[in-house]
Amino acid sequence: MTILFNAIFSSIALGHTFVDLLGSQRAVIFTFIGAQLGISNTALGGLSMAYVWTQAFSQPFFGWLSDRRGARWLAAGGVLWMAIFFSLALILPGYYSLGSMIISSLGSAAFHPAGAAEATKIGEIHFSGRETTAASYFFLFGQAAYAFGPMIGGPLLDRFGLTGLLMLSLLGIPIALNSAYRLRSLVNHQPKEMAANKKPSIRLIVGKSFIITLATTIAFQAWVQQTMNTFIPKYLSDLGQTATVYGIITGLYMVGGAMGNVAGGMLADRYGKRNVITTALLLATLPLFTISRIGWTPWLYAVVPLAGALNGSVHPILVVLAQKTIQGGRGLASGLVLGFKFAAGALGMFISGILADFFGFSFIFALTAVLALSAALIIRTLKTTE
Repeated sequence: MTILFNAIFSSIALGHTFVDLLGSQRAVIFTFIGAQLGISNTALGGLSMAYVWTQAFSQPFFGWLSDRRGARWLAAGGVLWMAIFFSLALILPGYYSLGSMIISSLGSAAFHPAGAAEATKIGEIHFSGRETTAASYFFLFGQAAYAFGPMIGGPLLDRFGLTGLLMLSLLGIPIALNSAYRLRSLVNHQPKEMAANKKPSIRLIVGKSFIITLATTIAFQAWVQQTMNTFIPKYLSDLGQTATVYGIITGLYMVGGAMGNVAGGMLADRYGKRNVITTALLLATLPLFTISRIGWTPWLYAVVPLAGALNGSVHPILVVLAQKTIQGGRGLASGLVLGFKFAAGALGMFISGILADFFGFSFIFALTAVLALSAALIIRTLKTTE
């Protein structure tokens, strides 16, 4: 826990909290506006995919940029960009609102690779090589924001409408200023060759089989994550539940994911990354399949966060594994893995939306259990010394 008192880490963690707090509103905002515009599940999935892909495909560029220019202005600027365009999404009418929401994702794209790379670096250099634990704490702040975001956003939407969320976006101004100030000394945490103004050698250091195995696992895990995040609110809305109820339950999924992030990171540093990923995903199949069968019941308040914890626990481990594939480009590797993860998850979520229109939500939730099982079996073949 001492890492939380590191000034640079804490400023990055606070920025992550804000960026993901706004990002977590995506599902409830799209559901809220979609109900007004009468859009289908397929269109809802398409909007979420556009949001995530805008973020995903720009992340490798921002990661590459952070390796060369440092994380300071990417982290602070990403927070401010997110605040501005999210606010516009709350003010503008109809499809203009949806467009501004999608554009706001570029702020998240700028922030995440720089933040993830720097957090991992701090754990590796300053906390006895506990890189996965450090990454898990960094992602904890984002996951916690995703968890509590819908719980806050749902009631605000019910009471005040879209403009009620402005009180969240305005927090971005002081947070961005704090990040710019705290990260002014970030050069002290760059590799020596970077501090000497030399370009680091960026080189792939793993084979094709490693990349294919890791990428497939990341894609399936992300598919599960995005499907649950996007369609749990719509599923419960169709069952007659209010925005408050589906906001809280969606948030509970992310609460589980946040707790799982920390547990997964700590266990991976102790028992090995591959072992923890395999076990967590195997166990995740049980609550995921249960959700597909039980319909609306108060038991969802327990089963949904359990599914989130088990599936979410592997996220920081996968990111750290990916960071080790490229030598001299931790930011680039972070951007690539996070971008790929978001893009793959968005594509899977879009497919889930189409399948939901034809076969219903029970089918796609059962599909997430199959995906988790498949990912567990695939990652077991990963050739690693851990």
